[in-house]
Amino acid sequence: MTRRTGRRPGNPDTRESILDAARAAFAERGFDAAPIRGIAAAAGVDPALVHHYFGSKDQLFLAAMNFPVDPGAVLPGVLAGDRDGVGERLVRTFVGIWDSPAGSAGVALLRSAVSNEWTARLLREFITTQVLRRVLDQLDVDPAELPLRGSLVATQLVGLAMIRYVVRMEPVASADPDTLVAAIGPTIQRYVTGELPT
Repeated sequence: MTRRTGRRPGNPDTRESILDAARAAFAERGFDAAPIRGIAAAAGVDPALVHHYFGSKDQLFLAAMNFPVDPGAVLPGVLAGDRDGVGERLVRTFVGIWDSPAGSAGVALLRSAVSNEWTARLLREFITTQVLRRVLDQLDVDPAELPLRGSLVATQLVGLAMIRYVVRMEPVASADPDTLVAAIGPTIQRYVTGELPT
């Protein structure tokens, strides 16, 4: 009998075990409080294996969410340019992603979050840590105001996603992206940089 040489193939269940452990940790603790070491321990693997499969904690979170677009890759475009155009650029980017084939994963996630608390927690963490924090941290905003500003922005984006892609209410469902940018962008801009109620 001849021994095989070369690298031993990985266990096909290892990647899924890591993802299961990551989903549970992110849902229970949130993104910031879920350490890679803890996720690795829950999956029964070495932390180096988590990095081997997923690279960074952000990439692990994206894989756990099964979302096909990396906010870290698209948000620099939202932040490029003057501060007064962030609202419109954010809406344009959001609609561009959700109108693309990648948007179907977002629709599935949103539908699941409405009926499943565990998925709702993951979606909340995703929106907060991967999208809103990345945008608001780059703007000159009082840190004490970030949670309220971020939540207000989320009301518009999640509401737009629900009406356009899940409920499909007309005329928003078939509106031209420029119309949505013109209508919703200024509201998001006010939430990001405008005066907040005292």
